[in-house]
Amino acid sequence: MASCKPTIDKEKVKEEVFNAEKAFEKMVADKGVAEAFSFFAADEAVIKRGEDLLIKGPENIKNFYLKTDSMKPEVYWTPDFIEVSDCGNMAYTYGKYIWKIKDPDGQVNESKGIFHTVWKRQKDGNWKYVWD
Repeated sequence: MASCKPTIDKEKVKEEVFNAEKAFEKMVADKGVAEAFSFFAADEAVIKRGEDLLIKGPENIKNFYLKTDSMKPEVYWTPDFIEVSDCGNMAYTYGKYIWKIKDPDGQVNESKGIFHTVWKRQKDGNWKYVWD
């Protein structure tokens, strides 16, 4: 088992995770849900969606969201809370999200809720989610 770094700057690591969340949100706006959820997924990523459906791995996550991209959703979120492990290699966030989709008649359907994401620092130093 690897040991922790003796001292990490938790506030700095929290800022890194916050920035990863906001880059993730921006990629959803710029490139679509499927591309962003796939890009930010670690190889071992799992997402849970309605009816306890578990979707594992970046490619399966991307395929799950491809049908959503055609509806061009607007998705906004920001973490209200970030906690970082003592080693600085894992973190979790939670906060509020808003998901907006226009139906074929142009009516905007909006759903709001709470998200919870578990992040893991990758070997290259970037943050990817392992649970969403």
